[in-house]
Amino acid sequence: MEWQMRAIRGATTVSENTIEAMREAVTELLDELEQRNKIQPQDMISVTFSVTRDLDAIFPAAIARTRSGWDNVAMLDVQQMYVEGSLQRCVRFLIHAYLPVSAPIHHIYLRHASNLRPDWSLPQTLHASQPAIEILNS
Repeated sequence: MEWQMRAIRGATTVSENTIEAMREAVTELLDELEQRNKIQPQDMISVTFSVTRDLDAIFPAAIARTRSGWDNVAMLDVQQMYVEGSLQRCVRFLIHAYLPVSAPIHHIYLRHASNLRPDWSLPQTLHASQPAIEILNS
């Protein structure tokens, strides 16, 4: 089986800026990521989390590190660039992982973040066999 580095994107929103609300939203997002992509932490190269400027109760990576196997994944938390009128209380991730070339990629957009990518808010599959230009335009 041929493997290659792949990228998975995702986002969710948080009901309020509290540790409990962030833990609930990030856990839901990562549960969905693992379930839909059949991904294991040992396959991950790195995870970058970004949060909007209105979320500062806890780092998403601190939540992720409590998950089994995630403590060995390189993670980084950053603040998302502020754009007036953009979605508030939003947590995003970009994950790089080694996955089989034939494995579909399911980008995870939950809660109000599903409005960011309505084309990916339903079960979507991105196959490695799709033309590169189609992937770049996504």
